[in-house]
Amino acid sequence: MTDHIPIDPARFRSAAPHYLQGRPPYSALLIQRVVALCALGRRDRVLDLGCGPGQLAVALAPFVGEVVAMDPEPAMLQAAATEAARLNLPLRLVAGGSEDLASAPGRFRVVTMGRSFHWMDRPRTLARLDGLIEAEGAVVLFRDRHPALPENAWSDAYRELLRRYAAEEQAGLPHRGPHWLPHEAVLLASPFSQLERYGVIERRATPVATFVARAFSMSSTAPARIGDRAAELATEVERLMAAHAVDGLVAEVVETEALMAHRPAADGTG
Repeated sequence: MTDHIPIDPARFRSAAPHYLQGRPPYSALLIQRVVALCALGRRDRVLDLGCGPGQLAVALAPFVGEVVAMDPEPAMLQAAATEAARLNLPLRLVAGGSEDLASAPGRFRVVTMGRSFHWMDRPRTLARLDGLIEAEGAVVLFRDRHPALPENAWSDAYRELLRRYAAEEQAGLPHRGPHWLPHEAVLLASPFSQLERYGVIERRATPVATFVARAFSMSSTAPARIGDRAAELATEVERLMAAHAVDGLVAEVVETEALMAHRPAADGTG
């Protein structure tokens, strides 16, 4: 039994150019915390599965020996290559998704996923990763959210605006359905059942234009998905966020979070 429905990777193609500008970056402090907790060093290898334009892969590259960035969408891999070259950081790019893990080169200390695990057949992916991750290694899932704080008073209206444009598109997605299991439940039933969560909360000042790019970076409201309505969405986003801006900047508080999953210790002590 699975809640997975195969997704065409091309649904992300027109989102790729907007992703790095639009999506909130993961906290540098959180990246450093994960590196320390996973004891990552220059001899270790990391696989960033469903890497998109390489946000996590690029962030981790300075700390480890090699990062393999894997994604089924060529436009996302090209964006990751461009960003890595801009920062003069080495990445090993591999075309493929969770169904292609048999072709992943070698074994890894850590496998990361940022905003991608929900697109996969999660139990099967974790079973495959059990054969790729070293004994003391981990799966680390990253995400971001906007806590219910005064600075984020705009967030409900922003989400509702995007839902209005994506309502038909999102209706058939499993992770939007009533029977969707949280990632934690899937991990607890997997070989990686020892869970820890870490989060960093930061206040940021974000340009209005970034929220337009953020909308276009979502697969359900990417320009190719909504077609002629893209310009209309951009206008509505600009109008909404301008009402919350001071000198063109919107205050937002972002929590970036890492859910770390290890195998239980053999003696059961965790």
